[in-house]
Formats: sequence, C-alpha cells, structure tokens
Amino acid sequence: MKRNVGYRWHLREVMATHGLWKTSDLAPLLAERGVVLSPAQVYRLVARTPERLSLPTLAALCDIFACGPGDLIECFVAPAGRKKPSPAGSVVDLASVGRPRRARVGPRG
Repeated sequence: MKRNVGYRWHLREVMATHGLWKTSDLAPLLAERGVVLSPAQVYRLVARTPERLSLPTLAALCDIFACGPGDLIECFVAPAGRKKPSPAGSVVDLASVGRPRRARVGPRG
C-alpha cells in the first residue's frame, strides 16, 4: 500500500515567537551565518513551503532561532485515499452495443 507522506513548514510561526515579523529582517541574520539570499528568496522561504532546502540554510535557521529542525519542519503520514468505484453508467457493454464499424479510408473522389 502506498503511504502519502507530507510536511508542514513552520518558519513564519517560529519567526513570530522570536519577534521577527518582516521577511526583510531575516536576510541580515542569514548573511551573518554565510547564507546570502535575495529578498525574493527570503520571502519565498518564509511565506511558502519550500520544495528544497539546503542544509546550510537549515542550520543557519536553527542557529538564528536556537531550535532544532523539528521545530521548523513537521513531518506526517496522511491516510491513503481509497480508490473510488467507477459509476455504474461509465462502463460500456460492447455485447449490447454491437461491434464498431470499420472505417473506410480511400482516395477522395
């Protein structure tokens, strides 16, 4: 059975508990730790859930907020959805409809 795993990103909440409300306040703190990001990258890091995150960036965030990776990332397993049965009217019984007719392809004329 396939397991659906996911994660939640809590950087904005961690920032708020430390009194940081603007994404622009985070860039200099990251730069002090050797992680230089553009203002747009910092905004996406805070406002969205990242698909990829470098370990130096994660380590810098943990150092800034004196927390562990588990405080920033919450992993979970979502229940797998059951396969829905197809509606009764969606299956065509070819025996009752008859055989399809062969298409005739030839020169126009």
